[in-house]
Amino acid sequence: MTLLSLTRDLESGLAEVPVIDIHTHLVGGRLGARGLHDLLLYHMVISDLYAAGCPTGARLTQYPGWPSRGEAHARIEEALPFLHLSRNTSSYWGLRRILRDLYNWDEPVTQDNWHRLDDLVRERAEDRAWHHGVLDRLQIRRTGTELARREQGSDDDRLQYALEWGFFTRCQWGEFDTALYELERCWGRTPESPSPIGTGARPIPPRSIRTLSDVQAAIQHYVNAIPYRRILATATHISTDIEFRNVTDDEMSAALTRRSIAGAGERDVYASYIHELFLGELEKRGDQIVFQFSLGAEPLPFETGSRLNQRSLSELAGMIRRHPNLRFQCFLASRHTNQSLCTLARALPNFSLAGCWWHNVFPDVIRQILAERLDMLPVNKQIAFFSDSYCVEWVYAKAVILREQLAAVLAERILLGQYTRTEALSIARSILFESPQSLVGFTPRPAPGRLSTAAVPNSTRRRPSSTRPAP
Repeated sequence: MTLLSLTRDLESGLAEVPVIDIHTHLVGGRLGARGLHDLLLYHMVISDLYAAGCPTGARLTQYPGWPSRGEAHARIEEALPFLHLSRNTSSYWGLRRILRDLYNWDEPVTQDNWHRLDDLVRERAEDRAWHHGVLDRLQIRRTGTELARREQGSDDDRLQYALEWGFFTRCQWGEFDTALYELERCWGRTPESPSPIGTGARPIPPRSIRTLSDVQAAIQHYVNAIPYRRILATATHISTDIEFRNVTDDEMSAALTRRSIAGAGERDVYASYIHELFLGELEKRGDQIVFQFSLGAEPLPFETGSRLNQRSLSELAGMIRRHPNLRFQCFLASRHTNQSLCTLARALPNFSLAGCWWHNVFPDVIRQILAERLDMLPVNKQIAFFSDSYCVEWVYAKAVILREQLAAVLAERILLGQYTRTEALSIARSILFESPQSLVGFTPRPAPGRLSTAAVPNSTRRRPSSTRPAP
């Protein structure tokens, strides 16, 4: 059997393997795209378009708001002249597969037809059975999303939750006191969505941190406010720009007095002190929660760039070792750092790796990361997939692309004699379905029964135009 034929055979086998998507930004009760903008202007596609010359590189209005029809349509009009320049990218490939497989749309998207396509997407925006059918077609038995996006809990039977709230160790473009501001924003409040990336504006928080005792009180509030019984993990970002070290109370107190003139040194002090205090408190509840963090994507004016300092890996290893009773899991955006993190996961019992995050969600990179992890880590130290998607359509695109890359990697190993076909599919089941349960605590739904016509994702069924949702 050739490599290609074996790969195609494994793709068919993997299509029957159950999956848990451990990290998304889906909104309960509104799992699907609200219009063409959610497909065509997904933020990774926006980056392609901006690179091609589109004037706007910013994201559309972000949750808890929604783009108005006027905003969405204006941005689509602006982007269309540059769409053909990105037709070579894998993000465009994902978009094309969404349109073809889920909307039966094979035409190029043009000035003449995009309104018709937008109407088609909007017709399905409230069709929850169709959204569920997309997930069932992918064999996705459970999906993780932000607790703040739970809405009224109408999809609790499909979703489980992580807390994304205060990002004490994420840098923002041109800021040096982000750790303090993030803590202030949460102090005295209940969990909500995290601060958006790259917005520039910072609403005045309800309380201000001026003293060391303020920092300690705010951290205590934060840890006590976490709804442990309702979430599996807390998700944040660890910036490679920050030099993490042990900071004394006196150093932190002195740095607080310099906040108005803070620079990189003060930034490192604030983040190091707050982060270590937070981890120490969270570790006391380490049997109830996983500390998930992203790594290797640093802010630019609109999005992020992939980079990671070797120093950060040493500092990361120290953090994980200092808190042996807290489980750490990394979402990585830097392909060249994957091998290094595999060595850490081999040596640190409380550290695991998950999926491919920003700047790694490209076929060649996915194959490299999967191959290294399969060769270096036991199956119960790795999770193969999370989509990081904002609608089920992009879950579909990323899951299909991941499945094809996994099939290619497994096929190579079968031809080498490293795995049998049966072993390969068993390994795939472990890293797609079983490890999310053992490492994070996901509870899978039963396998779906035969889909009704209403739930078939690529059905040509149309609702009357009078039922179209508002933007």
